[in-house]
Amino acid sequence: MKEFLALIIVVIITGIIYWGVEPFAHGQMYPEVAPADYTFADLKPLETTEGNLANGKELVSANCTACHSIKSEGLESPFAPEDAVAAYGVLPPDLSSAGLIYEKNFLSNVIKDVSTATKQTHKFNGAHPMPAYNWMSDQEIADMVAYLQSIAPKELTNKEVFIDACGRCHDVRYDKWQANGGVTAYLGTKVPDLSMMIRSRNLEYLHNFINDPQKILPGTAMPRVGLTQNAENQVIAYMESVGDSKKAERESLGYKLVIFMVFMGIIAYLWKRKIWKDSH
Repeated sequence: MKEFLALIIVVIITGIIYWGVEPFAHGQMYPEVAPADYTFADLKPLETTEGNLANGKELVSANCTACHSIKSEGLESPFAPEDAVAAYGVLPPDLSSAGLIYEKNFLSNVIKDVSTATKQTHKFNGAHPMPAYNWMSDQEIADMVAYLQSIAPKELTNKEVFIDACGRCHDVRYDKWQANGGVTAYLGTKVPDLSMMIRSRNLEYLHNFINDPQKILPGTAMPRVGLTQNAENQVIAYMESVGDSKKAERESLGYKLVIFMVFMGIIAYLWKRKIWKDSH
C-alpha cells in the first residue's frame, strides 16, 4: 500500500511539472506570436484585380528578363551564375514558378517594393539589388502577376518548391543540394544547412518563421519569402523527408513501446506480489 501511495505522489508531482511548470517555462523562453498570415494583410493590395496577359508578358520581358530567367518560356539568364553573384551579390531567381508558389498579394508587392514586401528595409536601407517598381501603375503590376501566374506549372514536387523558394540560399547536404555561392556576403551572415532543421524546430515554429522571419527573430537578414500555405507545406514536407524520413515508423514504435512497458510493469508487479506475499 505504501508503494502505491508513493506512486500516486510521484504521478501527481510529475503531472504538476509537466502540465504546469513546463508550459510556463516554455512561454517565458518562447513568447507567443501571432499565427502565420498567408494573406500578408500588412501589404496593401492592388486597386485592380484583373490582369491583361498580353500586356503582362510585354512588361515582364521589358523589365524582368534583363536579370531573371524564365526557363519555362525558354528564356535563360543573361548571366552565368558566377557573374550574376558578382553583379548582384546573389543569383536572381528563375520566375517560372513564381505565379504558383508565391501568394498573389505578396508577389504584387515584391514587384512594387521588394524591400518592404520581404521586410528587409533594415538591411538594405533603400539599396536592394532589385529596384522598386513603385512607379508602375497597379494595373501594370496586376498584368505582370497575371502573366506569371499563367505560365506557372500547375503543380511541383516538394523538392522543386523547396529549391525555388529556399534553395538559392540554403544547402541540404543530406540530399546533395548546394546553394549558389555569395549568399554569406550578400546577407551578412552564415546561412544554415537545412538537412536536420526539421528535428531542431517544431512545425509551428517552422511555419511561423518561414511565413515571417522577423516575427520570430527580429533583425534577421532572412527575407520574408511570401509562399502560399500549400507551397509552405510542401517545403516543410520536403525538409521532413530529408531530415526525418523515419518519423512515421518512429512514432508508431513509440506507442508500441509504451504498451510494452505498461504490460511488463504489470507482470513485474504481479510477480513481486507472488514472490513476496508471505513477507507482508
